[in-house]
Amino acid sequence: MLIGDVARRSGVSARMLRHYESLGLVRPSGRTGSGYREYSGEDIQRIFHIESLRSLGLSLREIGRALDDPSFTPSALVDDLIRQTRDRIAAETELLTRLRQIHAADPVDWEGVLQVVALLQALGSKSPGVRQRAALSSDEVPVPVEALVEAALSETDPNVAGALRWALARSGDGGLALLAKGLGSPVAAVRERAVKSLAEIPGGEATAQLRDALANPDVVVRGYAALALGTRGGADAVPTLIDMIAEGRNDIDAADALSVLASDTEAADRIAARLVDRLTHDTTEAPERWRLTQALAGIPGTRASCALVELSHDVDRAVALTAAYLLQLRAAR
Repeated sequence: MLIGDVARRSGVSARMLRHYESLGLVRPSGRTGSGYREYSGEDIQRIFHIESLRSLGLSLREIGRALDDPSFTPSALVDDLIRQTRDRIAAETELLTRLRQIHAADPVDWEGVLQVVALLQALGSKSPGVRQRAALSSDEVPVPVEALVEAALSETDPNVAGALRWALARSGDGGLALLAKGLGSPVAAVRERAVKSLAEIPGGEATAQLRDALANPDVVVRGYAALALGTRGGADAVPTLIDMIAEGRNDIDAADALSVLASDTEAADRIAARLVDRLTHDTTEAPERWRLTQALAGIPGTRASCALVELSHDVDRAVALTAAYLLQLRAAR
């Protein structure tokens, strides 16, 4: 079969076939009487083998070794191809993400594009100071909220993290879905960063996300959600706040949140009743009872005062002394 026929049937151009011949990859087995290249069936089969290996990403040099070196083993080369392909996919994915972020910023001209690119690069800087300045300057340059969420969920420096949460709080509700997704991350630190970011975003949608977070299996997430809801008047946070006080997890902050929720007589009496119920629970140990007694200090109303009178005669001396001291403070007001 002549070179033109081979090119038509194989899809490999005559120029490429000549290139293969110059590299020694495939040589036509014969020549016609006129001196034209003539390819045998084995030659054509080798061409198809070359094209198959090219489709896997092998170089022509590697293909030559694979086809001609009997000692050549494909495992190491395939492993290397897998690594190269993964690196290429990661790079392409990163580029796609960056392009989407720039598109979301909706720059009006190339100067705007360059500003967004510079800010995105700064958010990914190794310097905490550069990242912090980038987060704070996001108020001037429109940064895609997706980029802010990504940065906030991965940030380990507390100062930078605070700046990113501030930027997210000013960006509206666009990042709520991504932050909610972060609450389900398998990484505990990411879940904590997500709920802290949600806690600083105002509005009803963020509050709804925080309410959902009260059922999160992560106790840390539940705690931060309850503290945030307490400042927003969310009475559904009361059981979690009482758990935090009893267990000694951010118990002072939890007690402060309860005092905010005890804004009227009815609410105060309900909270006091819950605290008393927990105090009288058979499994409640002495340190827990002492913290719960202290929490009654911030709850106004008759129900809390009556509970403190009873607790001032408690068999646990620490609880009794704390209750008596709190009663004196109430009497002095």
